[in-house]
Amino acid sequence: MKVGKSLQELAIELERQNEVKRDYIADTREIMMTVPDYDEDGEYTPDPVLSLPKIPNFTINGVAHDQIAAKTGIPISYYNKMLENEPHLLAENVNTWFQKNPDKRMIRTLDGTARAFLSDRYRRIDNHEIATAVLPIIQSFGEGARVDSCELTDKRMYIKVVNERITTEVSKGDVVQSGILISNSETGLGSVTVMPLVYRLVCSNGMIANSAGQRSRHVGRTNEGEENFEIYSNETILADDKAFVMKLQDIVRSTANIVQFERVVAAMKISKEAKITSDNVPGVVQLAAKNFGLYEKESQGVLDHLIRGGELSLYGLANAVTRHAQDVDSYDRSTELEITGWKMLNMSRPEWTKLNAA
Repeated sequence: MKVGKSLQELAIELERQNEVKRDYIADTREIMMTVPDYDEDGEYTPDPVLSLPKIPNFTINGVAHDQIAAKTGIPISYYNKMLENEPHLLAENVNTWFQKNPDKRMIRTLDGTARAFLSDRYRRIDNHEIATAVLPIIQSFGEGARVDSCELTDKRMYIKVVNERITTEVSKGDVVQSGILISNSETGLGSVTVMPLVYRLVCSNGMIANSAGQRSRHVGRTNEGEENFEIYSNETILADDKAFVMKLQDIVRSTANIVQFERVVAAMKISKEAKITSDNVPGVVQLAAKNFGLYEKESQGVLDHLIRGGELSLYGLANAVTRHAQDVDSYDRSTELEITGWKMLNMSRPEWTKLNAA
């Protein structure tokens, strides 16, 4: 698995973010995108900002830009073209649609940056809350359970746990251990998820069985803003959160059990018998990459790891994908590839036959 933060580093950053992040509810007619040209230090910057009455301007990250584009109906390619080349034109477009189609939105901010532009019905289930709920459950698994990798990105929080007390072999010498992935997005990019994870010792791969996981959506009652647009927790929301946390803890316990692990390992053993019989191994990898949304550079990396590993089977191909996940720069993309490896391993027989005939 890709190396991220240590558990201590994650805890420190979660505490910091919990203190400084702010959420605001506002009608889009009160929100303005502007281009200040100069930042607070007098340096020239053409980057747009979001403005609310009597509140300091917010810079805008990539996630929030994507969500503003979706809300205003501006095609993302055109939005990004204006953002790069004509930011004043972008601001004019956005403000026009803010006024023309008024709606209440939640703006989530961190360190002076608008990091999400969401519905006012978005249920705030925060990373600090999730970590506080699940880490004691992980500790209760006893000696041998460890947080092997964790990270905070603009998109999600990830906690990847390995339990070396639950171990088996896919084949002789190919040892795998049970694990779980717990993830959450504070910025509207997915549910709270708990998924089984299998850790392969021979190459430190993590394969995430997304189809065997459970999710909880961030949808709830309408959030209310104060006169200054800022929203706070109330007792009703806290009561709902308590029930949610208890359910989440139960899901973590059930996902981490040996029955789930054995189901995933059984699928791995079956895939090991699906041999690559084509003489055109690069063609098999290229077609698999196309079918499962891998980039060209990723396809080459997967081929390299497949040849190097010497396991010319569906199992070897899927593990080459999860091994390449350690090589990519983005932790988000690395985790996506760990999930893609599982999807590839579970492709249908007709899909595999077609792929094998490349």
